[in-house]
Amino acid sequence: MIVQGPSAVVLRAHRTDLAQPPSSVLEVVTLPPREPAAGQVRVRNLFQQVIAASGDLMFATSQIPVPAFRVGEPLYGPAIGRVVESRADDLPMGTVVLHMSGWREESILGPGEAFPVPDNVFPGPEYVLNQGVPAYHGIVDIATVGEGDVVLVSGAAGGVGSMAAQIAKARGAASVIGIAGGPEKTRYLVAELGLDAAIDYRSDDLDDRLTELAPGGITVFFDTIGGSQFEAALRHAAPGARFALCGTLAGQIGGGDGGHPRLDLMTAIAREVQIHPFSTRHTPEQIEAWNTHYAKWHGEGRIRFARTLLDGPLQRAVTAQDELLAGVHRGNVIVRLAGSADRTS
Repeated sequence: MIVQGPSAVVLRAHRTDLAQPPSSVLEVVTLPPREPAAGQVRVRNLFQQVIAASGDLMFATSQIPVPAFRVGEPLYGPAIGRVVESRADDLPMGTVVLHMSGWREESILGPGEAFPVPDNVFPGPEYVLNQGVPAYHGIVDIATVGEGDVVLVSGAAGGVGSMAAQIAKARGAASVIGIAGGPEKTRYLVAELGLDAAIDYRSDDLDDRLTELAPGGITVFFDTIGGSQFEAALRHAAPGARFALCGTLAGQIGGGDGGHPRLDLMTAIAREVQIHPFSTRHTPEQIEAWNTHYAKWHGEGRIRFARTLLDGPLQRAVTAQDELLAGVHRGNVIVRLAGSADRTS
């Protein structure tokens, strides 16, 4: 018999300013107890993924093509959990599942809402909580990176950018250059992720470094930042360069003006630069393609799971959201929830 319901992170009010930290509008509350109905399971969550998009979904008028968070209701997002009570024949107790009803200690999930995680998935189930699908789609389907390409990736130490840069290397790019903030992150990109070079946008001159590292121009730009980094990439684009635009993090922090770069139309036209923004909504075929290549490349040691693994109660995910948007962490940010019965990995 459940006496008290699980804790959950609820939106108290919509954010009204990009400078407003997400934690200022979030609250950890206790939900009313619920029993799973026929066909449902109760999942005790083990890992909670924290992504930049969640900050945008706290606005009443989010630009992201998924439902915004609603005031007074729990957030949603990617999580890994273990079935602790089951009324579904296909999900027995003990099954580890991936689902989108995170930001709470326990989730009640119905048919089609929980997806079993294979027992043998890499070192641990949290490896499924990666942002490789948009990275793979942008590098492979949109930018068609291949041998000989000179690839520039903004936000290269982030969850999506770190995957995109490594995918470009695995696809045979001649050179992959990452942009990140600070010497620790730039060192990480080269020494640990295997990029050919890294630029520190906080201390380096972007134009000088791109002239040095890509004297013939870049042929591909994978952008998660926008702003001045997009402008610099366009100035150093080779004829026919392909730009895959995945995000505008420069417009998601501070005043937000950096998310609206000046587009030098004459340069874009003269060099016939192909600029392709793309949505991060994905088809089952795209997800399957990434999972297949991820398993292969990871097994071959060609891709590593760039992550920051944090430990703590559910409140730790709230503070991690602030830290993510402030650029504190690198790679995919995952909170291993304290108090769970299973401390996998």
